[in-house]
Amino acid sequence: MDKITSLVHWVLEVSASLKATGIHLIRIAIFIIFVWIGGLKFWNYEAEGIVPFVANSPFMSFFYTKNAPEYKDYKLKEGEFNKEKHQWHVENNTYTFSHGLGIAIMSFGILTLLGIWFPKIGFVGSGLVILMTIGTLSFLVTTPEAWVPDLGSGEHGFPLLTGAGRLVIKDTCILASAIVVLADCAQRILKKR
Repeated sequence: MDKITSLVHWVLEVSASLKATGIHLIRIAIFIIFVWIGGLKFWNYEAEGIVPFVANSPFMSFFYTKNAPEYKDYKLKEGEFNKEKHQWHVENNTYTFSHGLGIAIMSFGILTLLGIWFPKIGFVGSGLVILMTIGTLSFLVTTPEAWVPDLGSGEHGFPLLTGAGRLVIKDTCILASAIVVLADCAQRILKKR
C-alpha cells in the first residue's frame, strides 16, 4: 500500500509541476489556431463561408455593402467558383473584410504567444482573444444558420447545432483558455512590480 501511496503522490507532484507548461501550451495552441484560421481568411472559400455570420451580426454587418439575407442567393460551396456569385462577393466587400479580419486574428495569436516572454504583450493579446471569442459566440444568437432548420423531421432549433453552430461553439474552449492565459499574464505583471 505504501508503494501505491508513493506512486500516487509522485503522479500528483509531477502533474502539479506541469501548470506553467500547460499555460504555455495553451498560448501555443491559441497561436496555431489563430494564425491558421486567420491565414485562411485570405482564401475566397473561407471569406465566403463567414458571410452568414457577419451579415447577421449587429456588430459587424456594416462591413458589408449588401444586407442580410440577400447573401443566401449567392452562397458557394467550399471550392466552388461561379463568376456571378464571386462578383457579388466582390461588391459586398466579402474578401476585403475577410483579409482584414485575418490580419487581426493572426495578430491576436502572435500577441498571445509573445506572452511566454513578455507578459504585458500577452495580456493584451489574450484580452483581444477574449473579446473576439465573445463576439464569435454571439453568432449563436444572431446567425440563423447556426441552428438546424425545421425541414420536417421534427429535429430542429435549440439545442441542435448545424455545422456552422458547431464551428462557433468550440470558441467556449478558446474563451476559457484565454482567460487562464490572461490571469497568468496579470500574475506575472504584478509579481514584477
